[in-house]
Amino acid sequence: MRFALPLTLALALTALHGPARSEETFEKIGVYLEYTVEDKDTEVMFEAIGGAAGLSALKVVAPDGRTVVDCKTPDSKLGVRQFQLESPEPKDKDAVRKDFPEGTYTFVGTTTAGAALQGEVKFSHKLPEATSLLQPQPDAANVPVKGMQIRWRPVKNLARWLLVIENEKTGDVLRTHLPAAVTGFVVPDGFLQPGREYKLAISAVAGDGNSSVTEVDFATVAGK
Repeated sequence: MRFALPLTLALALTALHGPARSEETFEKIGVYLEYTVEDKDTEVMFEAIGGAAGLSALKVVAPDGRTVVDCKTPDSKLGVRQFQLESPEPKDKDAVRKDFPEGTYTFVGTTTAGAALQGEVKFSHKLPEATSLLQPQPDAANVPVKGMQIRWRPVKNLARWLLVIENEKTGDVLRTHLPAAVTGFVVPDGFLQPGREYKLAISAVAGDGNSSVTEVDFATVAGK
C-alpha cells in the first residue's frame, strides 16, 4: 500500500533537495572514425541528438576520463537539439587515434527544460575496406549530364553506402544512402549542369558508423 507524503513534509523535502529533475535519453549519440583514401587523412566525428527540448549543455567524456567535448548555449532559451562535431583531419592517423582512444564514450546533456540526458557508446578504430570507382575515372572529362551512371566495386561486411556529389562553387549537393548490396547509381537528370566540375565521394559505412571514403573529381561536357 502506498501512502502520500503529508504536504508539510513534501514541501520540506523540496526545500532541502530542490525540485526533482526528470531523466531522459538522447534520441541518438555516436562517435565515428572516417578515413579518406585519396587525401590519406583521418577525422573523428561526434553526433548527439536530444529530445523535443533543445540542449543547453553537452559534454562527452573519453574512455580515459578526459572531457573531449564541452559545449554550452548559455544565452539561448531554445538551445540546440542536434550537435555534429568534427575533429581536424591530419594525415597522421596515429595522432588522431591517440587523442580519441578506443572504448566507451559517455555523453551527458542538459536540456533547456532542466532535464538530464546521459548515454554511452562504444568507439572503435577499425575501418571498413574502401571501394574503388569503376565509373567515372579520376579527373574524367566530358561526363554526360543526363543518364550519368556511377559504378564501383563491392565491399564485404558493410551496413550501407553514402554517395555524395558536390559542386563546391555553386554549393549544389546530392546526398543519398544506398544498401550495401548496391554497386551502381544513376544520377537524376537535372542535377548535373554542363561545363562544371564536381567531386564524387562514396563512403563504405560499417555497422558502427566508421567509414572509408573514396573520392574522384570529374567535369561535365560543355554545352548549353
